[in-house]
Amino acid sequence: MRVCSLSSVKNRIVLGQPLAFSVRDTDRTLLLARGQVIADEAQLSALMRRGALVDASELAESARQTPAPTRSAAYLRERLSEEWGRSQQEVRNALSAPPERMAEALDGATALMLSLIDSSPEVALSQVVRQPESTSGHYGVTHSLHAATACQAAARYLGWGPDDQRRAFQAALTMNLGMLDLQARLSSQVSPLTAMQREAIHEHPIRSVEMLSAAGIDDPDWLEAVLQHHETPDGRGYPHGVGDIGELAEMLRYADIYTARLSARANRPAMSAAQAGKELHQMAAQSPLAAALIKSFGIFPPGSLVRLASGEVGLVVRNGDKAHRPMVSALTNANGEPRQTPVLRDSSREDHAVVALLPSHASPIRLSDERIAALIAAA
Repeated sequence: MRVCSLSSVKNRIVLGQPLAFSVRDTDRTLLLARGQVIADEAQLSALMRRGALVDASELAESARQTPAPTRSAAYLRERLSEEWGRSQQEVRNALSAPPERMAEALDGATALMLSLIDSSPEVALSQVVRQPESTSGHYGVTHSLHAATACQAAARYLGWGPDDQRRAFQAALTMNLGMLDLQARLSSQVSPLTAMQREAIHEHPIRSVEMLSAAGIDDPDWLEAVLQHHETPDGRGYPHGVGDIGELAEMLRYADIYTARLSARANRPAMSAAQAGKELHQMAAQSPLAAALIKSFGIFPPGSLVRLASGEVGLVVRNGDKAHRPMVSALTNANGEPRQTPVLRDSSREDHAVVALLPSHASPIRLSDERIAALIAAA
């Protein structure tokens, strides 16, 4: 039985409502059967303190059958940012877990992340497009999470089923498993690659598959996508130079490229989503997978700071009916003075059309993750 911690799937629990999965003790003894309830926060906390576990297969089945619990605006304002930060640590722990624990940890981190994304896809996209205020995080882990979020967004846009969306997320999350620490070093390296670094980059898809296989991951589609995510149709990719690559591997490659361009590196600034999307379109104009990735984010994704034709500055809170017509929370008035209460603007109206994309540091107010979640919740 493959299990994950109850704490990692806290987002899928509604107190007082029937559980969609059973809860077990650390020795796998049944504590609560599926359909029973966790009555209150005290009981939930007690279960998590004792290290309660969830059967990963039951969890996956419940995710296929029912959506994540609907989250209120209050939840988005008060809890989502905190839980997003916790989920990023869960992802980091999973990617660095020993082989005997990696599969379990990946299942738990995936369940938590997909639950958060279901709670607010807009907040998930904003996490990808906005640059962190500090560079203290692990670039390899952050990039893996961003690429996984992008893959899941594109898969959802294409109408893939829950199992395929989950596989896309996990494959993207683990495609660079064999070079996470090297990725982190390269993000701040300005000197040319060394011969050893080039070799490690060339071999990392093979190394990633080896690590996943050692952890007991045996999904052939997942493993094939990881192995092929740097192969290209012209046969000039790596590690094996094959031209016949799978659909999922192709999506991973595009998500890898697209999200990498959204992050600053030591030798170049971050690109906007519009710039990254333009480059990806030029690279793969005929690919429906690349098109889905671009369209799922839009030209001005949630989290983007923009200036409107009215002179107002605002934060994009969700995509509109057209890629260039998002819904915007106006943070200032026409004179650039901060509003006490932001006003929702539809940029499909001529007087509120987006006329400029602004850098995040141009915000008239401090936009913490909590504030962004609150603005999205209010939209």
